[in-house]
Amino acid sequence: MNRKGIFTFLILILFISLSTNICISQNKKPMTFMDIMHINRVGSPDISPDGSRMIYTTSVLDWEKRKYFSDIFIVPTTGGDSRQMTFTKDKNETSPKWSKDGSFFAFLSDRDGKNQIYFMRPDGGEAWKVTKHKDGVTKFEWSKDGKYLAYTAGKPEKRQIWIMPGKGGKPVKLTSHKTPVKDWYWSPCCKKIYFIAPDSVDKIDNKRKKEKFDVKIINPVKFPDHLWVVDVEKKEEKRLTGGNEYTVQQIVISDNGSKIAFNGASTNRYAGWLDVEVYLLDVTSGIITRITKNSVWEAPVSFSPDSKWLAFCAADEFTYGRLSKIYVIPSNGGPIKKLLPEFQYDASISFWSDDSKTIYFNTGVGVTRQLFSVSIDGGKPLQLTKEKANTYVFKDKETGTLLIYYTDPENPNDIYTSTLNNLGNKEYWIRLTKANPQVENFALGQYETIRWKSTDGQMVEGILIKPVSYTKERRYPLIVQIHGGPASAYTLSFSGSYGTYTNIYAAHNYAVFQPNYRGSNNYGEKFRMEIAGDYFRQAFDDIMTGVDYLIDRGIAHPDSLGMMGWSAGGHWSNWTLVSTDRFKAISTGAGAVNWISLYAETDVQFTREFYFKGTPYDNWDHYAVSYTHLRAH
Repeated sequence: MNRKGIFTFLILILFISLSTNICISQNKKPMTFMDIMHINRVGSPDISPDGSRMIYTTSVLDWEKRKYFSDIFIVPTTGGDSRQMTFTKDKNETSPKWSKDGSFFAFLSDRDGKNQIYFMRPDGGEAWKVTKHKDGVTKFEWSKDGKYLAYTAGKPEKRQIWIMPGKGGKPVKLTSHKTPVKDWYWSPCCKKIYFIAPDSVDKIDNKRKKEKFDVKIINPVKFPDHLWVVDVEKKEEKRLTGGNEYTVQQIVISDNGSKIAFNGASTNRYAGWLDVEVYLLDVTSGIITRITKNSVWEAPVSFSPDSKWLAFCAADEFTYGRLSKIYVIPSNGGPIKKLLPEFQYDASISFWSDDSKTIYFNTGVGVTRQLFSVSIDGGKPLQLTKEKANTYVFKDKETGTLLIYYTDPENPNDIYTSTLNNLGNKEYWIRLTKANPQVENFALGQYETIRWKSTDGQMVEGILIKPVSYTKERRYPLIVQIHGGPASAYTLSFSGSYGTYTNIYAAHNYAVFQPNYRGSNNYGEKFRMEIAGDYFRQAFDDIMTGVDYLIDRGIAHPDSLGMMGWSAGGHWSNWTLVSTDRFKAISTGAGAVNWISLYAETDVQFTREFYFKGTPYDNWDHYAVSYTHLRAH
């Protein structure tokens, strides 16, 4: 072969090599870190009163300014192209809401400095500003009849409620409360607004903030927040709750306006976020009934559409760490009833059926997230979605339109709509947003759900992401990613986060392993609680047997292992670092080393007490073993 032939042959070999290992079919390109940063985010959907259109926001990164900026879009609910309505490059348009007749919509924008309310017609044209408050506007909402538009404005320490005609006009100050308004809600009758305000203001803390004192004060004195009501026409305020037993956090009003449920948190300055109870206020009599007494977080709280039932979520038997169950109680009084007693996944209320007989809830199932329903009469739940994906279904209360946030390994989060009957078949869903069309041009790692047997015989599940150019003929370096929590789980969703970036590893010929080790969510209560009192050992075995499984399959190279994790993932990364020398590199973030000193310094001690079965004073040996194991190595 002559010199020219040899050169041609070498070029051919190089071309084949590049085609196999780098070049992706159909001109797709490997993802980069900048691609991750430029994944756009959709949010704040609102359906027009006639159900024909949806407005929403899309947030886009401005790399030079290191900020995300959002604009407003409109799309038909029958599907089709979205239309961009606002074009402020370095400003934000947020919280879009349709007017009650659908002829225009309102939104907040900081285009002139502080957030103000703007109106805009859906057929386009310029938006017009309807508020001019020096310190800006926060929350706004129309009354149900559309007669009024209310909003809060002012500095946080002086914020009050203002009101104007529903189609715009001169705003007038509705409240002149002695303390700032923290939150507020329209009554169903449109004649009153309920609001939450503190009984006193910490003037010293306000001075700290004014002078930009940025040291965080731990366990500050708590001034209770209480519930008030103001008459829209008379502008008269009336107190509804008081005292030092609790501080009102949030309220829910029944559709008939007769009852108000609220979460009441402890006013003890040393109480944790779990010290919250459910209360029920009878609007006519003013009588307040305490529904729970357990010091376990109950949320969300929800009334049925017919106002006859109050539902809330809380840990089973009101015991921290157990699965979340749905509880229902007659709003006029009666015994609390627990739903889903045998269900082996968490339950959190999403919406009710129109006839008030069924509750729908989203929950994690293994490496997926699905929608279920359960009758308030009890019985077994019904699974309505069965996607190999992460779905979250909710209902627009005004129109009854079902909306779905959907993401899978090939698609970032977007919004879909469907009828209830078609939820089980994605082919019948209508896609409303497509915020990241650039993803179609990316070469992505192939996701595979894997299962293996741990040292105690328990089957464990996780996700394997194969290299973009994966072939069965070779082994690959493996990155083990440990999720935080530990009561969390990896799911089949798009890797658009700068915390994992699996597709970037996959583009560089790494395999990625995401184990849902013992202590993770989505596999039943026993699986999640089993590490309480034995925090490291079994979960570590789950992770390592998963690595062995991938080596045995011929995917992972035993001499090219890496690990990374944050928070609880950092704990196990630290533990791995001192337990084996199998890993060539370990990146650990926010991982504990000395659990005894951590207990004294942390502001969430109850989680340490759950996983280590008590305080260091009660269970010193267990805390000390974890510390000395790390120190010894």
